[in-house]
Amino acid sequence: MKPTLHILLPQVSVQVLAGITEIWTQWRKQKLPLYLFLAMCFNLVVAPLVYAATGEQFSRTQAWAVGLLGLVTLSLSIYLFFVMFIPEKF
Repeated sequence: MKPTLHILLPQVSVQVLAGITEIWTQWRKQKLPLYLFLAMCFNLVVAPLVYAATGEQFSRTQAWAVGLLGLVTLSLSIYLFFVMFIPEKF
């Protein structure tokens, strides 16, 4: 006897919900992977701009590296700005 879709669907949805809750709880504990993922997604926008601005003198890898370096520099400068002017939070 073959299992039908309406019998399997509740089991699959329970497994999917369990997986989503596990990811949600881990996301609350570990923020660094989320920040790295968001930086790489933002670099998808920045790297082609760098590649276009250099007149294709850089390779795509170099454009990605320069874009990521710019993002890291910008984020560190924003962090240090807040540390200097609002030290009570840190």
